This record gives sequence, C-alpha cells and structure tokens, in this order.
Amino acid sequence: MRFSTLLLAFISLTCFSEIKAKIVNKNVERVLDISSQLVKTSIKISAEDTTGKPIKEYVLILNEPNLSHISIKDGSKNKVQAREANEGLQYVITFESSSAHQIILVETVSAKNIMPYPEEIKQHEIQFVKYIGLVHLYSNYETYSQKTIVKLGTTNILSHTQDKPFSVASDKLIFGPYESIKPLSKQELVIHYENQTPFMTVQKLERTIEISHWGNIAIKESIQLAHTGAKLTGSFSRYDFQKDGRSSQSAIKSYKTILPASASAVYYRDTNGNISTSNMNALNDLIDLELRPRFPLFGGWKTQYTIGYNVPSYEYLYSNGKKFQLKMHLIDHIYDNMAINKAAIKIVLPEGTDNIQLTTPYTINRQQNELVHTYLDTVGRPVISFSKINLVESHIADFTLNYTFSRVSLLQEPFLVSCFIYIIFVLTIVFLRLDFSIALHSHRE
Repeated sequence: MRFSTLLLAFISLTCFSEIKAKIVNKNVERVLDISSQLVKTSIKISAEDTTGKPIKEYVLILNEPNLSHISIKDGSKNKVQAREANEGLQYVITFESSSAHQIILVETVSAKNIMPYPEEIKQHEIQFVKYIGLVHLYSNYETYSQKTIVKLGTTNILSHTQDKPFSVASDKLIFGPYESIKPLSKQELVIHYENQTPFMTVQKLERTIEISHWGNIAIKESIQLAHTGAKLTGSFSRYDFQKDGRSSQSAIKSYKTILPASASAVYYRDTNGNISTSNMNALNDLIDLELRPRFPLFGGWKTQYTIGYNVPSYEYLYSNGKKFQLKMHLIDHIYDNMAINKAAIKIVLPEGTDNIQLTTPYTINRQQNELVHTYLDTVGRPVISFSKINLVESHIADFTLNYTFSRVSLLQEPFLVSCFIYIIFVLTIVFLRLDFSIALHSHRE
C-alpha cells in the first residue's frame, strides 16, 4: 500500500512537471489611426500564462505590409528586447522580470496601405480611399477579449465591415469587444471612407551634411516629391481652383518644414531658380518654414526642389583633444505624416579626418567611404554615405559619428592661400622687372 502511494505521488509529480506553459492574450486593446496617408497602430496586450509559470518569451506576429516603424515596450513603458524572426514578420520578445502576467505595448507605422478608391478623380471631386486590414489581432495565442477603435478623421463613411458588435461614434468605428478569439484568426476589415489629406510621398531624399571645423555645418536636401493620392483626370482649371477654395482639397498647396532654431542663410529653389513663395517663422526652439510650390500638386503630379541652410557647429560637434563627435538628426521633419521611399545621406568631413566610426539609431545600408575634392584640398575630404528605405517621422533620430582630427590641419588652408598669394606676388614682381619693349633701329640707305 505504501509502495503504491509513493508510485502515485511520483507519477503525479512527473505529470505536473510536464505541464507546458500556455500563454493566452487575456485582453487586447487596439487603436487604429487611418486619418492620414499613414496607418498608425497602438496595441496593448495583457498576456498571461494559465499555468502560473513566468512568461519568458512572447512571439508577436505583425501581419502589416509595408511596415515602416515598430516600437515595443512593457507595462512600465520601458523598451524590451525583441529580435526579428521569419523575415521580420515575427518578433520574439524577451522579458527581464519573471511574472505570469505581462503587459506589452506595441506601436507601428506603415505606409502605402491606404489606397485611393477610385484611383482617378476630377478636380472638383472628393478623394475616397479604401483600407484593408484585420478586425482581430493576428496572434499565435488565444485571445479572451479584444476591442478595436478605428480613427478615420471623417464622418463620411461609404462602407465598412459589419462584424458585430460594432458601433459608429462621430469619426470613429468601434469593433468589439469580441470574446474567445481563436489563434491565427483572420477576419478581414475593409473600410471605404473620405480622406482629403494630401498623399505626399518623398520618392527620393538626398541629404548632404558638410562639416567645417571653422564653425559651420552646411546642410543641403534635394527632394523629389509626388502626390500619390487619387490621380487627376480631365483638365485642370486654375480659375476654378482659385474661385472655390473648397474644391481640390486633396491637392498639395503648401506644407510646413521644420528647421533648427539656429538655421541661417536658408534657400529654397527648384530647377527654374529661387522660389519666393515661402514664409519663415522663427520660434524659440525651431524655425517653421512654410513652403509653397510653384504650382499646386494634384494626384499623379510631381515636383523637385532643393532646400539648404547653415547651422553653427558648436551645437552638434563635440571635441576632446583630437577626438571629435558629431550628433545630428539622420533625417529632419519635411512635412506632417511624411513618407519617404528612399533617403540617401552623405556626410562630408574635413580633410585629414581619420578613425571614422558611425553609429545609427536603426539599421542602414552603408556604402563604401569615398573622397571628394573641393577648393584648397590636397588628398580630398572623406565622405560617409549610407541609405535607408521606407522612412516616416518616427525615424527622426540622432546618429553619432566619432573621428579624430588634428587641429594643426586647420592651418593647411590659410597656408595654401598664403603660398598662392606669395607666388602671385613674386610673379608680379618678376613680370614688372622684365623689359618686353621692342627696340626700333633706323637703317640708312
């Protein structure tokens, strides 16, 4: 009898030890903002292990195409370790604290997921768009309860998914709460609604940062801008455009670019020359620059322009002996809810720079260093080049560039100028002392 009791206890302990952790989504709250050309999602996941074991890892699946940015934090809003898996569609989240209940906060931004529908409109017509996504959070785990709020920015809704329970509150759609959602559930969410915000896309940004140790940093941006909303069909009437301000609301008439507060010598030009239709407003911590293209941009129309300015180097460049560190934004604010297809950044350093080390806030495509020759250069200036695709405002962050530079090299340019002036002076003296007159001799016949 005693032996059977011990055997039963051993079997029970063995079975208990073999009980696997079962993670469930106890509650999911989603906020989906599709009021602009970008899709911004905020997700709060309350995960729990039903066996009471601490959750060590959580697999997050993002079924969101064209994902531009993702931020993952815990309940204390501290970043957690997350590594990509399965070609970036899955993120494995590792928790530092041992708890059977974890809060996960996820924020994402994606571009090109809101499509104009119809694809072509006339000048006076309203721009309607269509969004296609999922009603439920696509997850490996069972979800006990979930609610989704969709922000549209308009009350003009032509149609939407009728998955009950749902409700319409002003410019929002509320889906849920839904109970007992099975893992990997794919209930499609389709919304057809009015969206008059300009669909501005920077097809290519070429940003050049030129460093001078004489106290100045010159920044130049060449921007190829396109309206990627509903294409304009039919003729364009400037008379109707100026007569009725409500017409052509989706056209790009002007937009605001933010520059550093210390920016000076600002210029704004296109292939035809300077563009005078701009308004610069200097505030305490920034410069609000309103840009107005030469002509309004309708769907399918494009423009190209260059903007540049100078900033003092002491605000971004730090030194300790021969060691220097540059900290600046990798990209800057071009317009609200911006979307950049590709950005190519070049950093031009002074001649004689060595031991260059670049640190970026996110992964980039680094190109090989090169040399560029400008005035008074001998061996050339080092140029750091890299690129990044699919950028949004969340990518506005500082890069760090460390390098060494001898201050004696600053004397190179004044020395070359002095030598050039000295040579000219010597040549002038020699030229003045030479006699180039032609002697005339008379001959008697």
